[in-house]
Amino acid sequence: MDTQSGYLLVVEDIPDILKLLDATLKFKGYRVLTARNGEEALEVIQKERPLLVITDILMPKMDGFSLVHRLRIHSETRGIPVIFLSATYVAPEDKAFALNIGATRFIEKPIDLEQFMQTISELLKKGIPASQEPLTEPDFYKGYRKRLQIKLDQKNAQIARTERLLETLSEEEKLSFQASFQMAIQEREEIQKLLNQIHEHFEKK
Repeated sequence: MDTQSGYLLVVEDIPDILKLLDATLKFKGYRVLTARNGEEALEVIQKERPLLVITDILMPKMDGFSLVHRLRIHSETRGIPVIFLSATYVAPEDKAFALNIGATRFIEKPIDLEQFMQTISELLKKGIPASQEPLTEPDFYKGYRKRLQIKLDQKNAQIARTERLLETLSEEEKLSFQASFQMAIQEREEIQKLLNQIHEHFEKK
């Protein structure tokens, strides 16, 4: 695969992680373009096909699951390899769903950069993988909605536990929990928005 004429697309909504991946890949000599969610990624891909897509799963507007499904249902983008990165969707069922919808590899966060670079090198050397038949829309949305609902329930339980814990702590002790607590709330909101989008999608049909 010609890495001189092609590029790698990194899709990530957390600025620090996006900067790290962008800088690391460019340092290794790759041409890199970036996007902050699935919608931005599709706009980039429409202009020029990437050699490889590296994407987070939990993102606003359009997450990684939807992005991969969109790529796989169109023949011209079906063969683009996709590496999933995630700190949220790491259960065996999440990984199985990711591979079932067409992800090529799955890497858990925090990212082991050595493993990350090896995976990229392997996929680029292999060339475009054989295209698998994409899931039908009903099958995709059935599995997608299930993964989102389970993750939403887990986030609600996590937030409830943290709220109970915060009630027992001093103001100084609470500070160490605030960042992760706010992150959990933000992730819960993003998951709820994605579930709402699915409901709206089916209501229009």
